[in-house]
Amino acid sequence: MNPQELIQDIRSFCENHADPAIVQKYARYFKEGYDGYGVASGEFMAKVKELLASKTITMETVVEASYDLMRSEKYEEPSFAMQLLKGFSKEFTKETFRLIEKWFSIGIRNWAHTDGLCSELLSPMLQKQLIGMKDFSKWRKSSYRFQRRAVPVALIKSVKKSPDVKPYLDFLDPLMMDTERVVHQGLGWFLREAWKVHPVPVEAFLFKWKNDAARLIFQYATEKMAKEERVRFRREK
Repeated sequence: MNPQELIQDIRSFCENHADPAIVQKYARYFKEGYDGYGVASGEFMAKVKELLASKTITMETVVEASYDLMRSEKYEEPSFAMQLLKGFSKEFTKETFRLIEKWFSIGIRNWAHTDGLCSELLSPMLQKQLIGMKDFSKWRKSSYRFQRRAVPVALIKSVKKSPDVKPYLDFLDPLMMDTERVVHQGLGWFLREAWKVHPVPVEAFLFKWKNDAARLIFQYATEKMAKEERVRFRREK
């Protein structure tokens, strides 16, 4: 199966399994808008497994197809690209990271694809040491807001296993004045999870930024703290 045949197979499948009720159900979770076929998650994953089990596609086929799939505004098509590529994780190299990097300029346009990309592809690559934190350096200044969001989100699993949180906090420091809500959410999520393992240094970091950084970061970061602990991070008037 060549890339175009794979793309057509995926699109035909999605059209044949479309359900408007599913689209309506999930649309409310996407402030930036949601356009999907409405394929049930069970049917979606069954198709992914079927394609991978067929042995008719290679990692190169998936990579080539991914660029067209990522351009699609239909939610399921980028999702297929990510899940199919995940099926070839044993073949991943540093170059795979560079290929994934291109997706943000093509079509990663919502929080769900961003976070799925982080948990399914980027975090495992970090765990296997195929990439390191420094490989995300340029992402912090990306013109694509979801690429900037991906930086803290991709690092969550790693920081929870690290004995030292300081390198992570130093690395994310340049993002603390970002203007985008989706980035604030990603940073807050990272800081909340890091706080569970490294409360003292994370609280010191939050104190440093409490009068300047977006309040949404603190809303997420302090979510698991007791009420009397959260008030310490209110902005001073």
